Amino acid sequence: MKNLFIDTSSFAFFKSCININALRAAVLSASLLLLAACNETRVSQDSDMDAAADVAADNQQENTEAAASVADSAVTQYDIEFDRFEELNPSSKQTQSIWPRIYSGFQLPSDIEEKSLEAEINWFAGHPEYIQRVLERADPFLYYILEEIEKRNMPTELVLLPIVESAYQPFAYSHGRAAGIWQFIPSTGRLYGLKQNWWYDGRRDIYAATQAALNYLENMNKEFDGDWLLALAAYNSGSGTVKRAIKRNKRKNKPADFWHLKLPKETSAYVPKLLALKEIITNPEKYDISLRCIPDAPGFKQVATKAQIDLALAAELAEIDLETLYTYNPAFNRWATAPDGPHTLLLPVNSAELFEDNYADLPVEKHLRWSRHKIKSGETLSQIAVKYNTSVSHLKTANNLRGNTIRQGKYLLIPLSSKNKSSYALSSAQRLKSIQNTKHGSSSTRITHIVQNGESFWEIAKQYNVDMHKLAKWNGMAIKDPLKKGQKLVVWAKNTKLAATGTHNPHSTVRSIHYTVRNGDSLSRIASKYNVNVNDLHRWNTIEGKYLKPGQRLQLYIDVTEQSNSQG
Repeated sequence: MKNLFIDTSSFAFFKSCININALRAAVLSASLLLLAACNETRVSQDSDMDAAADVAADNQQENTEAAASVADSAVTQYDIEFDRFEELNPSSKQTQSIWPRIYSGFQLPSDIEEKSLEAEINWFAGHPEYIQRVLERADPFLYYILEEIEKRNMPTELVLLPIVESAYQPFAYSHGRAAGIWQFIPSTGRLYGLKQNWWYDGRRDIYAATQAALNYLENMNKEFDGDWLLALAAYNSGSGTVKRAIKRNKRKNKPADFWHLKLPKETSAYVPKLLALKEIITNPEKYDISLRCIPDAPGFKQVATKAQIDLALAAELAEIDLETLYTYNPAFNRWATAPDGPHTLLLPVNSAELFEDNYADLPVEKHLRWSRHKIKSGETLSQIAVKYNTSVSHLKTANNLRGNTIRQGKYLLIPLSSKNKSSYALSSAQRLKSIQNTKHGSSSTRITHIVQNGESFWEIAKQYNVDMHKLAKWNGMAIKDPLKKGQKLVVWAKNTKLAATGTHNPHSTVRSIHYTVRNGDSLSRIASKYNVNVNDLHRWNTIEGKYLKPGQRLQLYIDVTEQSNSQG
């Protein structure tokens, strides 16, 4: 057994993994104390309906908690949480709990008497259900992160840092453009070697981002002469911010430790949050917290692929569902791994073995499905790439094209996904669609705004009389994210006339049409045909009952840019 120690402080950890009767028995029997074992499987299994309900409840609860928190969380959690771990190949084998091992490596200061720390402890102690949720998300990744921290002899409290950063949500994205469980902004991510392109965002790669985060933390620790509290503050707000605060204090002959520095509000709460979590984890019994029993065993295994592979195919080979694959591999933006790598996947341990067995006989040409596309007059590579949900660079590579010039009548080889877009529910496009389709306010109407040259969130928000930060949130973005010409933004406008006609938007793509009801028509069929919803049809028209009459005329407000998939 690794790093096992026996003292009264261990009892609180053991309580989290065995029931009260077993704990009492352990006090009487040293042999039972040595077990400290996890009898539950690594992750819990819900039905699809339960999982969906949990996501919605989780989001509502976290929004309430965030509002009640002493200091706002560093990460903005959007309206839909994408985290789902299924029970995979359950094992009855007992496994040592990871908590004593984590506890034995704590290095950060204890017994600190600061009001901000006390407030954070009280908040976490008052929200035990939040602790349970974040630990459930952390479950598959905690062992790997702890291993990497121990290799560097860093404080094991750092395994709790992603709770402060992102609540261990793999798809977390903040108002400051930070992504992933370690919340790297784009520039810092690139500085620490995390690739970010159309196919892949290394900031969300559990494996790579953990290495980058620990490198960053080590550098900050050296820069501040081994003071971990200052290093953590610098990780949050940048070393320059912390250094300037130190200089200010020194000029005024004030102490220059973390607790005496004037730092941004978010940073001032950041370190106390981590230390509060340390206190809760150290003394769960004191705060009536039951820690999730996380095994001291690998939660995933990294497997290699020879080339780019369709993620739906990879899930089939691993015998897991596609959403689980995405949750372990949140860095992949699209329906396949990136053409230029990394050519690796993270999989639950037992599923990894199945994948490797099934993958061994798969030829490279079967990694993706291919089709031939005949180039039409006026078509461009970018148009073709959008049509087939791929990138221009990938088309050029697959067809040995040096430039962007293509000729009418020639053929292009196109990589295709094996399933329809909606099947890849946690791809970047489908996550965005879920966020944009989430209605905000019972009286609000959705309108699509097409971004024009030079437009900003501020200008667009002003046009529709909505809050700029809400506008960004409705579109899964941060207000600092660049807007591109032609980009579609969803606006939830409360002014019905404005939302329906787009009169306040000179570039609106919303048009009013009249539709004559035909035999066999229903409200749901018409709504689906024109990409609107049934509630809007009721609001735009006086409809009595559930049924329509042939010949009845309806008024619709449709977005012409969303009608390409409509059926006549």
